[in-house]
Amino acid sequence: MKVLLIKDVKSLGKKGEIKDVKDGYGRNFLIGKGFALHATNEVIKKYEAEQKRKAKADADEIQRLKELEKDIANLKLVIKRKLGANGSLFGAVTKDEIANELKNQHNIEIDKKSVEIDKAIKMTGEFDISIKLGHGIHAKLTVEIVGE
Repeated sequence: MKVLLIKDVKSLGKKGEIKDVKDGYGRNFLIGKGFALHATNEVIKKYEAEQKRKAKADADEIQRLKELEKDIANLKLVIKRKLGANGSLFGAVTKDEIANELKNQHNIEIDKKSVEIDKAIKMTGEFDISIKLGHGIHAKLTVEIVGE
């Protein structure tokens, strides 16, 4: 019996491979537990079409993220904060503030969890912030902190 693996099976193979297995093992364990499908021509064509669709969607997403990376690299985010008597900030600038200001000033919505700050920002000046966009793409954003 030929089966198409739809999940990795430790001793058999990886997802997407077509394997020749014994009927009972294929029907009762692999197909029964949802690890595989019976490898008919129709199932194989459907699986290959789905993989092509996913690959195209991933390529489109990567292209969109690369364009967003270029847009973010050309931006300069200005955050105004109140200063103390000695010229330092009250508290630190947070990831949440950076994400909110990016949305308010430039209409780019990102998750605060994707903002990476090396050291806490507790004074005025310019800082380079890394933003994880996904698929291994990181954008550099220049943030300027100014006092009010």
